[in-house]
Amino acid sequence: MGRVEAALGGLGLELPKTPYRKGLIPVKRDGHLLYVSGQGPTVEGAPRYQGKVGAEVSLEDGVKAAQICGLNALGALKDYLGGDLDRITGVVKVLGLVASAPDFYRQPEVIDGFSDLMVSIWGENGRHARSAIGVAALPGNIPVEVEMIVTLGDV
Repeated sequence: MGRVEAALGGLGLELPKTPYRKGLIPVKRDGHLLYVSGQGPTVEGAPRYQGKVGAEVSLEDGVKAAQICGLNALGALKDYLGGDLDRITGVVKVLGLVASAPDFYRQPEVIDGFSDLMVSIWGENGRHARSAIGVAALPGNIPVEVEMIVTLGDV
């Protein structure tokens, strides 16, 4: 077990198996950067949460959904890297989308669930530039979707 997975275990978390989705390229490499496609809060192929944050989904569950997005992103990276997440040296940029009720304005707090996970794993190298945007709807009625860019240390 590598350092990243040991850090997750210390948080009581484990990586999911990433389900194959037709037509999706989960990770794309360009030089020393890995771009991870949008990940939702799915567990074993099904959404853990559905609805809009601030309506059917509470702020607290939105934060948990964002953390699941982070685990799924790490799972996609693990698959792409042949199991070695320790090759990642840090997180560069994150885009978080939050399906929001019309009067919900706390999108950054929701995406903190993702960001806090990255900092827990990589410390200062897990801190990243970030956008947290409210949207009207997301695929499959999921409340959160997150994409990320990470650096690869062994170019």
